[in-house]
Amino acid sequence: MERIGTESAFEVLAKAQALEKQGKSIIHLEIGAPDFPTPKHIVEAGKKALDDGFTKYGPTAGLLEFREAIAAHVSKTRGIEVGADNVCVVPGGKPIMFFVMMALLEEGDEVVYPDPSFPIYESVISFLGAVPKPVPLVESRGFSFDLNVLKDQLSSKTKLVILNSPANPTGGVISKDDLRQIADMLRNRDLTILSDEIYCRIFYEEEPTSITGFEGIPEKTVILDGFSKTYSMTGWRLGFGVMPQKLADAVNLLMVNSNSCTATFTQKAGLAALQGPQDDVTRMVTEFRKRRDVIVKRLNEIPGFRCSTPAGAFYAFPNVTGTGVPSKDLADLLLNEAGVACLNGTAFGKHGDGYLRFSYASSLENIEEAMRRIREASNRWTKK
Repeated sequence: MERIGTESAFEVLAKAQALEKQGKSIIHLEIGAPDFPTPKHIVEAGKKALDDGFTKYGPTAGLLEFREAIAAHVSKTRGIEVGADNVCVVPGGKPIMFFVMMALLEEGDEVVYPDPSFPIYESVISFLGAVPKPVPLVESRGFSFDLNVLKDQLSSKTKLVILNSPANPTGGVISKDDLRQIADMLRNRDLTILSDEIYCRIFYEEEPTSITGFEGIPEKTVILDGFSKTYSMTGWRLGFGVMPQKLADAVNLLMVNSNSCTATFTQKAGLAALQGPQDDVTRMVTEFRKRRDVIVKRLNEIPGFRCSTPAGAFYAFPNVTGTGVPSKDLADLLLNEAGVACLNGTAFGKHGDGYLRFSYASSLENIEEAMRRIREASNRWTKK
């Protein structure tokens, strides 16, 4: 238990809520949860499933109809051939991370992953006694890897390589050319790739490429995806993994030992999400683009802040070294004195030092007010 970590966003949320109970006004830009309602037709499908009796145990791997729909969706969107037997339905995206690592890793195995990145990667790696091998993301490369550093981190002990594009916390997207070179590095190695594509539908310029699009890669790759971000279904807890059947069998064995199955009525809602109209997704991404443009512009107007434009997800990740204030202290100052909740970059790894993460999954009004408060608070460090 001493080796397992946590997700700092929820810790900051608890601090912010405690301040709110004291009467302080807080603008929440710390949690990565879309502020849009779950689309109505998805909610109606969930309600109908409850009325139709989908309140009992279901198959551990997921309802066959749902797995077939996921397989068809992944085959179409990634340009690969997968079937229902390659799909594991789980309650949220995190179980795929946990179960895949638990199935694959022995003590001393090495895992290469991006830094800064989603903190649960490192948490589970360390918990299982494996060796974390972080590869720093490079701001000047759109928060992609330095491919030479990535290559240097690979060894005979590397059993898993984690990719995340579009990425949390940076909003970075790994270019197709970079992915091609990464595929060339990994194709002939005895390892597995975990490709976290949970933000694959939230992009603003060129559509992100999946590493599974390159020859010799799908048979050694786990795709992690889900419904929380794309369809604003964070509380429904619905995710899935697509992987080689042997690994799917192992993940399903871990599922039956832990969760038994994913709630069946949420799977019916997920089926409606995949097969129903996608207009709400388009509208949400359009709104995120507007918010992105505003928050990046405003952050770059704050003394000591430098913010590149994220290509995907819904996070701004400004470099704040120019303020002269350590990023942890700055995050605390913004929460306690400006009433703006954000995350210190080191919540996502040591290479996040000097950065802050702001989620723009909040209204334009909230974003504008938050930026006004931060600009006002900037008097604290510009007077030094």
